[in-house]
Amino acid sequence: MSEKRDHGGGLDAAVAKYGGSRNEWLDLSTGINPVPYPVGDIGQDAWTALPDQGAMDRLLAAARAFWNVPDGAEIVAANGASAIIAKVPYLTDHFGATYIPKPTYNEHAAAISASPNWIETHDSDDAPMHIYVHPNNPDGRIWPETRMGGRLLTVIDESFCDVMPERSHIAMAEDQGVLILKSFGKFWGLAGLRLGFAIGAPRTLAPIETVKLPLRKEEVRPLATLSDHLGPWAVAGPALEIGARALEDVEWAKATRARLMVDAARLDRVMTQAGATFVGGTDLFRLYEVSDAEAAQNHLAQGHVWSRIFPYSKTWLRLGLPAPDRWAQLESAVEGLA
Repeated sequence: MSEKRDHGGGLDAAVAKYGGSRNEWLDLSTGINPVPYPVGDIGQDAWTALPDQGAMDRLLAAARAFWNVPDGAEIVAANGASAIIAKVPYLTDHFGATYIPKPTYNEHAAAISASPNWIETHDSDDAPMHIYVHPNNPDGRIWPETRMGGRLLTVIDESFCDVMPERSHIAMAEDQGVLILKSFGKFWGLAGLRLGFAIGAPRTLAPIETVKLPLRKEEVRPLATLSDHLGPWAVAGPALEIGARALEDVEWAKATRARLMVDAARLDRVMTQAGATFVGGTDLFRLYEVSDAEAAQNHLAQGHVWSRIFPYSKTWLRLGLPAPDRWAQLESAVEGLA
């Protein structure tokens, strides 16, 4: 059995340990927009029929327009960015080292570790695959374009980039060997919908390599494409409908970015006044330095506020943004934090 990886969430365990009911808790352990896109009514066919190509075409067209995807790039949608991350190592029959600058989102390293052909390395110079989370989780680091491309495969995970679209590397998506990932759940606040996208040149999403087949002469055959790996109906009907509707709603996105910027600044004021030091983050989550992260998490939990700490740091505390009507609970919980 594989080891459970460290992530945000886990509110049920917090409730069991510290008491209270789930609806009394303020879960700030994830970087998910606390004001989700209004889903509205969903057509009955989205629930009762197999997802059809027309619904997928609408979703992909909306994604292309929203993210300004270059004409030379294709888009593949899946049931969450994590589903795509798990398949990235299988897009080529090459093997070798993968460079993933740490600390960062740990599902990328897990996918590399689970693959038969790739290992992780701390040396970036000769690694044929590089993976960057941009902006990085948990510190919000921005990776320059000069670090991207020029190798067998460069994966750019832009799951949190929708709060800063001007920093996206989407223009590189048509370059051979560049794969850009997008996550719907964070910015639109609908993580339970499970929707993610891979964007890249056709040759990147559907590589063909020379391989030796058992008991046969060497021949050229197509490797399984990303779509092959994901299988049919990779996106559920309701996700197709909601995703397309949300991506088409540009005005909602603009208003949401403005609100998140204001709320992130407010969170910084609350935490720095309580004695924490700002380290980095995005407008969906903030990273702070405290004297003892585990003690700080415990302190906040007494006020039924759940936060994120990390196994590799004794001083880092990460918080998402509270919903507009939950600020008082956070402000009360941080009293006496220092």
